[in-house]
Order: sequence, then structure tokens, then C-alpha cells
Amino acid sequence: MTAHQILILIEIALALFILPAFGLYFMFKKAGVPAWKGLVPVLNSYEMIKLSKRPMYLFFIQFIPVVGWFFSLAILVEFVKTFGKFRFYQHVLTVCSLGLYFLYVGLNKEDKFIGADASKKYKKSAAREWIDAGIFAVVAATLIRTFVFEAYVIPTPSMEKTLLVNDFLFVSKFSYGPRIPNTPIAMPFVHHTMPLFDMKSYVEWIHIPYTRWFASPVKRNDVVVFNFPAGDTVINKEGYQSEQPYYDVARMLGNGDINAGRQLVLNDPDQYPIIVRPVDKQENYIKRCVGIAGDTLQIKNQIVYINGQATALPAYSETNYIVVTGGQQLDETAMKDEYDIDINNGEEFQQTGVPNRYAILLTAVARDKMLKSGLAKNITPYLDSSKMVYPYDPQYNWTKDNYGPFWIPKKGATLTLNTFNYPFYERAIRDYEKNKLEIQNGKIFINDKESTSYTFKMDYYWMMGDNRHQSQDSRYWGFVPEDHVVGEAWMIWMSWKNGVRWSRLFKKIK
Repeated sequence: MTAHQILILIEIALALFILPAFGLYFMFKKAGVPAWKGLVPVLNSYEMIKLSKRPMYLFFIQFIPVVGWFFSLAILVEFVKTFGKFRFYQHVLTVCSLGLYFLYVGLNKEDKFIGADASKKYKKSAAREWIDAGIFAVVAATLIRTFVFEAYVIPTPSMEKTLLVNDFLFVSKFSYGPRIPNTPIAMPFVHHTMPLFDMKSYVEWIHIPYTRWFASPVKRNDVVVFNFPAGDTVINKEGYQSEQPYYDVARMLGNGDINAGRQLVLNDPDQYPIIVRPVDKQENYIKRCVGIAGDTLQIKNQIVYINGQATALPAYSETNYIVVTGGQQLDETAMKDEYDIDINNGEEFQQTGVPNRYAILLTAVARDKMLKSGLAKNITPYLDSSKMVYPYDPQYNWTKDNYGPFWIPKKGATLTLNTFNYPFYERAIRDYEKNKLEIQNGKIFINDKESTSYTFKMDYYWMMGDNRHQSQDSRYWGFVPEDHVVGEAWMIWMSWKNGVRWSRLFKKIK
């Protein structure tokens, strides 16, 4: 655990002592305890346990990371009972009002301190016991999911062979700081759609602007889970969603003209039912961060260059190569054991029609081993020359394997705008940073004012899959803004393919 992650744990625990402090000042005064003790973090918790006559070991359990948070909340609930607060909604307010309910009880002249003995005479019904237990479990799980970690499963091969399909991960919210949900009123444990019902799992009449506690930037080469940037608008129909993003469909229908395609989609709502989602309800994606805010990035013949320096491929990233061997017979077992290649899998191994020349999907480790062993005389990257890449503008003569150079926006940094870079930064300025942006007669207007520059409000990142030729990543939809970042992929806790893949369990993700 990093120093930043430890600091987040300490700060959240400290917040549980500080938030109710002002209310405790007045409540302690009513209880006959020196009011100043309510303002002192940790000491106020000790006094609450004494006043509610609960076991003193609860005080020490609070300091266990994460688990202790729930005992701190339980101490608050036990203390509020000494003021005659036994109803379910009163306990919810105690836990969820960020200390405001304690302030209300402390200042309300009608609420009196009845003491621990009187509060213990109150007995809950069996139904209430079950309800309280269920609510506590939901609250605990929600807090863990929001502030600590979230489970995630790998659905596609875009990160192979670093991560495999049906690897089950823990995603750390500590790494970049926990992000407060934009839509706090939502069905627990459901992402954006209710199971069995084709309806939203959230309401939008309460919308919280982007807020991240104890923020820390994404680091280069981190494996990151984030909300799919092109998932703000989706075709809400099986087979579309993130499988066929709305923007790709519109571009296809318009024969490259996305505006014409949009109109065709809007004119046929039965075929293309559209739904717009807030950031926190967009689909979750997982990729590797290859470029951070402020970097200048370029891809040359599959190699990523950062600020002019070539970067090494991740050890278990995959890409397509043309392999020329010395004429040896390729043994199926040896190829699998030594190089992790299934020569019977057409996606990994293909004949080219030329003797001793094969098209093989190799990891960086396997490529180096194959050259060192002498099996391969020559290995060259197979370059994809498709120009259907972001920003889909003919003035950019870029391909999937030869892309850029371009600059990644950084918070507070100013970009000189011109007609050439306008298409590349248009989406960030208009959609992510919520500006009115248009170009007229070769002049750029931001919020109806002619502009030749723009200062960014957020950091941005460039994400790519480790399976470089089978990954829908930033080369197709551009930057990932900081407000889309969910957390860092931390550890594989389960992996499954026709049974448990035992060698992958509890493997740290690198």
C-alpha cells in the first residue's frame, strides 16, 4: 500500500471523528460532560462510548483500516439513542447527514439526554432487527464500493495476455482518490440498468458535479478502470451499447459524415433508441495508461514514444508479427509451453503461404525468447494501415500503428487553437469541459467569443489495450478525462476458464 493510500485511510477515519464534532459540543453539554471534549477528534468517540455504556473495545476497533469505519458509525448510532432517538430514519440521518443531525439534536431544546440505562430499555421488533441488519449491510457494501475497492470482471481480450477474459479483479479507489457518484440516488450494486427491466437504475434530479476526495493523478503504465468516454450517448439496444458505440454507428450511416449519420439515427428511434448517461453510469472500460497529462505522444510502427523517447512494450502485451523461422518443425506442445502460442488457434497463428513465414500474435516476452532461442531468424511488426482512427478527419494521415504526434491536455495548461488541431481537441473542450464551441469562416468561437487559445480545466490521459490490434482504445475515441477515472486495477482474486485458473489467483496486476 502506497503512502497516498495510507493517507486516504487516515483522512477518512479522521473525518468520522470530525464531522459530528460541532453537534457533539452541544450534545455533551446536555449530557453534563465538558462540551469542549466534543470538539476533540478521537476523544469525542471515547466519551460517546462512556456515555452510552458500550464496551470499551469498540474504541480500539475503530482504528482497524476500513473495518473500523463501520464501528465508528455504530458508536454514533448508540450515542444518539441516549437522546431517545430509536426510529429507523433517525439512525439513517445519524449515519448519512455528515454530522448535521447531531447539530440538530444538540441545538433542539426539546431533545434531552435520557442516559444509557433508559436507552437500553427500548427493544426492537424482530422485523426491525432484520431491517437494520440489511440496511447496515447495504451501507457497508456501498461505502466499501465507493471509497475502497470495487469488483470488476474482464469481458474482452483487449488486455491479453496481461489480463485474460474472465479474470476477476479488485479495483482500488485509493490509488487516485475516491470519486463521489454524480448520481447518488441509485439502486445499490447495479450499474446503469435494472436487471430484468429495461429501465434506469438511477435518478438524475440530484446530480453532484465532479468531486474527488484526496485526488492523486494517474501514473504512466498504470492499468486503469474508467468510464467509457464515448458512452455518454448510447443506442439502448442489444448488440449496440459499447459493442457498437453510437458515434461509430452515426459515422457509418453517414458514410463518414457523423452529423448526417446522427440525423439518420434520430429520425429512426425504433431502430436506434437513444439514451444519454451521466459520467458515473457510463460503461466501465479497462486499459493501460500510456500517456499522462502534459505528455507529447506519438506511435511509430507500433512503438509508443513519449516526449520523443521510445517506451518498452508491457511484458505480456500482444501484437501481430511476421515471424520467419529457420525451417524447423514447429511442435504444438513446445510452442504452447515455451511461447504461450496455440498454433491451432487462428487468431494467434496463421500460415502466410510462404514457407517458414508465419503471422503470429506474440507477447513482448515471447518475441524476445523466440529470437534468443534461434527459432526465429527475423521478427517484424505487422502494421495495420487502417486510417479509421480518431478524430476521423482526412487532414490527419494517421493509422492505428503510426499515429500522432499530439499533446495530451493538462489542467491549467493553455493550448493554441487552430483549424488543424481543432478536430482533435474539439470533444474535450465542448463535451468534457462543457463549452459552446464552433468554427465559422476559419475562426474558432468558444462560448460565442472568438478564441485563439484554450486553458484546460482537467487532466487527460491516453489509454491503450495491451492487445494492441484487438483493442478499442484512445486511438478510436480520444482522451480520457480525469473525471472518468474509476480506479486502478489492483489484484486478480479469481480467474476462470473451464475451471479455476489457479496460477492467476491473487496475482498483482502490473
